[in-house]
Amino acid sequence: MRPRSLAEFIGQEEILAPGKPLREAIERDLLQSIILWGPPGTGKTTLARVIADMTRARFVAFSAVLAGIKEIRDVMAGAEQTRQAMGRRTIVFIDEIHRFNKAQQDAFLPRVEAGDIVLIGATTENPSFEINAALLSRSRVFVLRALTQEEVALLLRRALADSERGFGKLKIDIEDGVIDAIARFANGDARTALNLLELAVSGAPRTSDPDGEERRRIDLALVQQVMQRRTLLYDKSGEEHYNLMSALHKSMRNSDPDASVYWLARMVESGEDPLYIARRLMRFASEDIGNADPQALTVAVAAKDAVHFIGMPEGNTALAQVVLYLATAPKSNAVYRAYVQAAEDATQDIAEPVPLHLRNAPTPLMRELKYGKDYRYAHDEPDGISDMECLPPSLQGRRYYTPTDRGFEAEIERRLKEWNLKKSTRP
Repeated sequence: MRPRSLAEFIGQEEILAPGKPLREAIERDLLQSIILWGPPGTGKTTLARVIADMTRARFVAFSAVLAGIKEIRDVMAGAEQTRQAMGRRTIVFIDEIHRFNKAQQDAFLPRVEAGDIVLIGATTENPSFEINAALLSRSRVFVLRALTQEEVALLLRRALADSERGFGKLKIDIEDGVIDAIARFANGDARTALNLLELAVSGAPRTSDPDGEERRRIDLALVQQVMQRRTLLYDKSGEEHYNLMSALHKSMRNSDPDASVYWLARMVESGEDPLYIARRLMRFASEDIGNADPQALTVAVAAKDAVHFIGMPEGNTALAQVVLYLATAPKSNAVYRAYVQAAEDATQDIAEPVPLHLRNAPTPLMRELKYGKDYRYAHDEPDGISDMECLPPSLQGRRYYTPTDRGFEAEIERRLKEWNLKKSTRP
């Protein structure tokens, strides 16, 4: 059922509708090097095959999973010879180009620059991270989106009606809602949808109608058996890993418990390492909540211990508990800002010596050198505080920590103002 022309292609109107630059380039056979980036089952390989059928150029396709550097060099040498002998370009299609390392990708550069080849790379990974910068700068990236549920449903109905390549010759009775159920389950992946339909058709009960013809019936119960469990798009080391973690982090920061627990579920059900999630939640507790709710970090650490102790899937509720706690806690990044500003001064300014009055003096020599001289022991002071300076001379008066008026930090700010007032009025 793979489309054989742009007219049969379903979806991706943003780049393939009539008049769009990519379609114009394909139809006029003026294509330049491109990278097709999108999730599985969205038409990257199909589009390359359509180009192969429409172009007058020599077309060579291979997979980065199977090809090595020797094969790449042979293809590049052949492309150079074809251009010199016949003036004919070679279009090189590389499926899963992100699987090539930087050295392998470099092998294409001279021929791309010389105009001997037009490179078409297909990848499910973010080209910014996975494609050689020099190669990327000589290519145009086109983003293919996941198909909509309606587009997948159209694809399924086409497969059921097609007598040449689909199931059009079979007598199939389909219960209402089956097509939509498969389309929803496929999650935008045409390949998954067609595979599920094929499994459902092959597993459907067979009966004979009054004319003696075989009929098959596909109902929702059968489809549920075939589907069992959806495999969510996820790659622990790829972009989706960071996208989902970012969505979780930003939802909690925005105090949205519903979105937060949803993104958590997406990560957990996709197989993400629960301890990785727990580590990120601990970071969030100090970065985005801090002393607005000092218990947040304690709760996050407790969730990490719970997940480590009881494992998964039982640990999922511990993660959900802490995510909901963090999402509904008062927010403050004052701790984070204090550290960033202090770290900037610590690394960029002159590293002044520790003031003598803050140094310990455990030996006679150190006391003779005035280590600890003029140190004021806070517990001996009125109210347990002194007006002794604790920063280096050039930084005295600098304030790094500015509590917010949210949560427990409002109490911290009240204390600091009270102490500063007492220090300023002390004789």
